[in-house]
Amino acid sequence: MKFIYKAQTKDGKTISGTFEGPDKQSLVAALTKQNAKPILIRLASESETLKSAKKGKVKLRDLVIFTRQLSTMVSAGVPLPRSLQTLEDQAENKYFKSVIANINKDVESGVSLGDAFGKYPSVFSEIYVNMVKAGEAGGILDSILKRLASQIEKDATIRKKIKGAMTYPVVILVITILAFFGLMIFVIPKIGKILKDLGGEDAKLPVYTQALLNISSFSISNSIIDHIPLINMIPLINRIPNILFILLAGFIAMTYLLKYIKTPRGKLQFHTLLLKTPVLNVIITKIAVARFARTFAALTSAGVTVLDALEVTGGAIGNKVIENELKAAANDVRNGKPLSEPITASKHFPPIVAQMLAVGEETGQMDTILVKVADFYDEEVDTVIDSLSSIIEPVMIVVMGALVGLIAASVMGPITSLSQNVAE
Repeated sequence: MKFIYKAQTKDGKTISGTFEGPDKQSLVAALTKQNAKPILIRLASESETLKSAKKGKVKLRDLVIFTRQLSTMVSAGVPLPRSLQTLEDQAENKYFKSVIANINKDVESGVSLGDAFGKYPSVFSEIYVNMVKAGEAGGILDSILKRLASQIEKDATIRKKIKGAMTYPVVILVITILAFFGLMIFVIPKIGKILKDLGGEDAKLPVYTQALLNISSFSISNSIIDHIPLINMIPLINRIPNILFILLAGFIAMTYLLKYIKTPRGKLQFHTLLLKTPVLNVIITKIAVARFARTFAALTSAGVTVLDALEVTGGAIGNKVIENELKAAANDVRNGKPLSEPITASKHFPPIVAQMLAVGEETGQMDTILVKVADFYDEEVDTVIDSLSSIIEPVMIVVMGALVGLIAASVMGPITSLSQNVAE
């Protein structure tokens, strides 16, 4: 617990500060050792506690360790407040330590663990919070926490694979873009002058060549090359306000876009866009199906009703579009339909999921079958990521080759044609 205090020393000076300890008596004892008499002692509020800690992100490794250790202590029967206190004591990240302390305080006051986690979205994602709520609802918090730790590690592995697959292509793409605009600013203008000298002002050029000349003209008129003071100071003075305005407008637009995506409507539209994006839609769908199958199987095996399991599982998937489909499926189940029917009509659940659900409903082994479905789609995600890393590089090489070929054809073709005309 964190306390804020004011005290008076023997020489009449007033001192103040914060103190972390198990109770108020420990603070009084500490002040007494300093020959100070407490004037004011109060418990620090949540905002004051977090403000005193150094702000920063909680490392993924710290979150995984916290989740695994909390799962171990919960499965061993250690009371939740005591478990959180132990994890707080051993946390090295000051911010994370303060977060755990406040979560412990909320839990001791009667708040559910999922709701307490939900107060810190920068630390615990929406999926994390919903899965904890699912564990609390089904009485399987320890197994859910184990699964969460594995899922966090798996998500980190996927991100690492995607990042590794994209590093080389992104570097090449940046170099290509810089080279392209270098050509547009320094080379193409000179070639354009040569073409005009050869063919005259009225020379007819191919569409792609004229397009390159237009891009070159636009790049020069909006570049900072002619803004260098040693070349020409006046354009620099005239252009800086325009450049700053463009940068500021872009920053403001990006900020509002990110805020809009966090709203319910914006999040739904963003998730809809992701499901329409090639390659990404395959990865997102497979991850969502695996999460649905594993979480739903765990809840139903723990005795949670199908309707409650659907409600909790929808929030743990991480995509609002698929979550809405599960809400619609829950309404159909409430009206007497088996779950396999609305899943069959779903746009995003593969047919095999509906078929496996139907078999599970008939045999009464839905949880066992869904676990197999989850294992299958986890392997599918790994396969897609590995395939993606092997496909991206050749695609980028083809794109760059096409770009270089276009520039070469746009430049050399007209020069050859006009040279022949001059020779004739």
